[in-house]
Amino acid sequence: MLLQHTQNLPHQNRTALTGIFSNTKTLYDQLLSAPHDKSTRAAARLFLQEHLSIAEEMECELPANTHGLEQALEDWVTAKTMEVGQQYAAYLEQRKTGSPRRFFTSKAHALHFLQAVAPSKLVDGAWLYGTLTHWQDPRFHPLIRTYLEELGDGLAQMNHVLLYRQLLAKHGCDSPLPLTDDHYLQGTLQLALAYHGEEFLPEAIGYNLGYEQLPLHLLISAFELHELGIDPYYFTLHVTIDNAHSGHARQAVQAVTQQLPSSGSDADFYRRVRSGFQLNELGLGTRAIIRSFDLHKELVRMLDRKRIFGRQVHSDYCKLEGRTVNQWLSGPGQMPAFLDALEARGWIKRGADPDQSRFWHLIAGPDALMFGVFTEYEQRLIYEWIAEDWQTQQQTNDAGQQPSFKPAPGSRRKVSSDTPCCAADRSKLAIEPTPEPLAALRRELEQLPHCQRMARLISMLNPSQHGTPEGLLATRMFSSQMYQSPA
Repeated sequence: MLLQHTQNLPHQNRTALTGIFSNTKTLYDQLLSAPHDKSTRAAARLFLQEHLSIAEEMECELPANTHGLEQALEDWVTAKTMEVGQQYAAYLEQRKTGSPRRFFTSKAHALHFLQAVAPSKLVDGAWLYGTLTHWQDPRFHPLIRTYLEELGDGLAQMNHVLLYRQLLAKHGCDSPLPLTDDHYLQGTLQLALAYHGEEFLPEAIGYNLGYEQLPLHLLISAFELHELGIDPYYFTLHVTIDNAHSGHARQAVQAVTQQLPSSGSDADFYRRVRSGFQLNELGLGTRAIIRSFDLHKELVRMLDRKRIFGRQVHSDYCKLEGRTVNQWLSGPGQMPAFLDALEARGWIKRGADPDQSRFWHLIAGPDALMFGVFTEYEQRLIYEWIAEDWQTQQQTNDAGQQPSFKPAPGSRRKVSSDTPCCAADRSKLAIEPTPEPLAALRRELEQLPHCQRMARLISMLNPSQHGTPEGLLATRMFSSQMYQSPA
């Protein structure tokens, strides 16, 4: 019987994570850097059990039982999709009549959001990694196809993790913010499912069903990012690829019904699917992350992190309130007073165009004395804090001038012209031109017996490796060879 070894897992005595894994971020980092370490795997399993015990106690919106489940799930997905569509239409109508952005008050706010959700986005699809070992079983193909599409079928310009890394780097957001454990919870759950897929397969299927539904916040985020000049492609890609008719949302429903055991154990299987579905509700949600942004606090945090590197490099000829810049930067907690001092001396003019502030000219532009010290994101924090009411007035003046929605410059990802096949035809992906030494690796892999080759490729498709050149090659080969019969 399929999944017989996963049924009726004993409820072990649960204890909190301890030692090196006492916080979620550490476990997240370890699952990325040392996923095969026994202690890391054990901690991930315990972490998953702990949160499943919480999820099991939550109310679940999925159909309650397995009677007529396929049609019930189809109806549920259709209703959810229609509801989101109606809510988004109402949002667009509100914007047309002059309502302000619902999510992001400014570009700095949006860039902060991109960094705050990064721990989940940078392991996109990881929860399905454990399904790859079942590549010969057609019942797993909807799940495997979803995972491979998250990996862009091995094309760098379509790999979701690489796309998100590029988005962060483009805006100077590739140095991780100091985030709370709650920010890492979803990413850690995804990685824990990745490496315990055999034991927790029903839970992974349920998690996938929840994650692949189209949420309203995804549509609004894409719209408002575009308004703020931030390429929304990563988000619009998920709007299209997760569609309920032929995309990941549809595949997620197929996975549930195809994996449902035909014996009397289906009730227990589905109970665990529902628990996995509820894992999506744990941790910080998108709206909570958006609401948590405070411009002044974020500016102070940024300057306090920055001061450590600048506290001994300034000259002593300039003093503010009787103290040198080095003295202002010498210890923590002084940044609010330092900003007050800059404002008192006229270096910063709040509520006006930042171009009128001497401090802004020190940090912005190619001729600035502090050119390169602050990233784009950090400059946005400073700019918007200085602008204050002036910026708000500018936004009010522009509120009724809603731009038509179209991809931001550079957002159209095209398969390179030398790709020898239609994007939907995976059979020829492996022959895409490959430079040395990757060509040597490909020849080495091709010489292996088929099943041994697939096992080796699977090891290279893990959440830590699939975005590397070797991982992309392995993804192309696996995707093109999954449906071939063993030689």
